[in-house]
Amino acid sequence: MKRIVVLIGFVFCSTILLAQEEDAKEKKGFKKENLFIGGNFGLSFGDYTLINISPQLGYRFNRYLAAGIGINGQYVSIKDRDFNGNAFRKVSQGVVGLNVFGRVYPIQNVMLQLQPEANYIFGRQRFYNPREDFKIDAEIVPSLLGGAGVVLPSGRSSFIISVFYDLLQRENSPYGEKPFINFGYNIGLGGNRE
Repeated sequence: MKRIVVLIGFVFCSTILLAQEEDAKEKKGFKKENLFIGGNFGLSFGDYTLINISPQLGYRFNRYLAAGIGINGQYVSIKDRDFNGNAFRKVSQGVVGLNVFGRVYPIQNVMLQLQPEANYIFGRQRFYNPREDFKIDAEIVPSLLGGAGVVLPSGRSSFIISVFYDLLQRENSPYGEKPFINFGYNIGLGGNRE
């Protein structure tokens, strides 16, 4: 695990040095066309229900670097069943939080991302036989997502497929203990693609 964090840090630093050389050649200052919006949106229904609306606003500094901020909003409901298929427990959890992200593009259409987050987690458990409800203690749980992905451009927009892992692994993290696949979409607000 420590090797992965060191490798990601090394690639970030190397790419930042390359980006600084490129910045010296480019015009300085804020450019509206480098802004992009996007984020992650997901829906799943059934025994595992997920509603995820997590918008982000970012800025592309150059072809190597981008950064931004976002809001996390998730609802997750998991219904556990016994061997006969009868529901015996349902866990419902809400997640509301803030994040910042930094992206490095070491080669075209490939990105590495670090994303620190602070998520407020709350919810309840319901047992069906006998019927009992329990409130899950609300708390703020920090996460540090690290990952890599492929950026598939289409005009001023990009579809992003990535794999992330919560490097902090705090108890009650909404991301669990395994890597997860993420799908997102970015739309450039100016003339350039994300």
